Amino acid sequence: MSREAIERAIKEKAVVEFSYGGHSRKVEPHVLGIKDGELQILGYQIGGSSSSGGPLPEWRRFDLRKITGLIISVQKFPGRRPFPSGRHSSWDRELLIVSA
Repeated sequence: MSREAIERAIKEKAVVEFSYGGHSRKVEPHVLGIKDGELQILGYQIGGSSSSGGPLPEWRRFDLRKITGLIISVQKFPGRRPFPSGRHSSWDRELLIVSA
């Protein structure tokens, strides 16, 4: 998975599609950061499925090294959504955040 592609998608507010954990995902990437030594994105999943089977849309974190088949869609999203409160652990370091 390319860090540069995720950075581009965040800067362009472009929806990304990829496979993760055997499930296809459609995600608005909001934050690129490091947590416990892992490069991750926090995204708002708007389509696809997940192993938890929870309802969408939903906030999810993804390890970049586990993402395969990334496609930057032509579909755009309007920008920052209200971040969830207390639902995700903090970052060791935030590298890039989508603009409002």
